[in-house]
Amino acid sequence: MPVIAPMPAARPTRIPGQRDGADDTAADAAAGTTVDHLTETYRAHYRSLLGLAALLLDDTASCEDVVQEAFIRVHSARKRVRDKEKTLAYLRQTVVNLSRSALRRRILGLKLLSKPMPDMASAEEGAYDQLERDSLIKAMKGLQRRQREVLVLRYFADMTEAQVAETLGISLGSVKAYGSRGIAALRVSMGAKT
Repeated sequence: MPVIAPMPAARPTRIPGQRDGADDTAADAAAGTTVDHLTETYRAHYRSLLGLAALLLDDTASCEDVVQEAFIRVHSARKRVRDKEKTLAYLRQTVVNLSRSALRRRILGLKLLSKPMPDMASAEEGAYDQLERDSLIKAMKGLQRRQREVLVLRYFADMTEAQVAETLGISLGSVKAYGSRGIAALRVSMGAKT
């Protein structure tokens, strides 16, 4: 069985523009927030950031998720937070933005949920409705032609009295008279059948 020997430590390659070891600490500080500083900020301010999220959101699980996501995002963007004193402010703003996004997703989810179908009528109700429609049609056929035309245009075509008068070429007073007489005749006819 072959033995794998450890490789000798290779000298780190110097990248052009990279500073030497003594300047690395200063370069890290200038380059952004360090992981250690972010860890300290996490320990010190986790509860306060959780409280901030709780004021914006309604359930604990979402609050914890938002705060964790905020720390992850700040960790990945820590090079952009040049001033360590602004790390907490950056975290707070990230928590607020993530909370807004969570609320937007919830609202969108509620809008996209399918609306429940209305309760279907029972077979008896459907049969009763059909009988009513049949009796209305039969009663409408028993009306005078002008009364039937006025009622159909006025109530089924949803026209105004003026539109009905113009369509039928009769006066507005005639439309009102035919309409009232037609409704009275329907009441008598429908009342006699029920």
